[in-house]
Amino acid sequence: MTRVRVVADRRRCAGSGQCALRLPAVFDQRDTDGRVALVEEYPDEALLPALRQAADRCPSRAIKIVTA
Repeated sequence: MTRVRVVADRRRCAGSGQCALRLPAVFDQRDTDGRVALVEEYPDEALLPALRQAADRCPSRAIKIVTA
């Protein structure tokens, strides 16, 4: 079993919202500044391909996926 953790760097986030559009169960945007907010820091490993895609498509590279 793979443990998956999502790390989001709010300082780096550009607020494009692409992550929240793709995976609303994991990502959201803060009301105050539109930057990334995590809904689920440790999502199910079944979401790993979609998480990697969200990280790859983040224009500011603010999302990291850590597996153990």
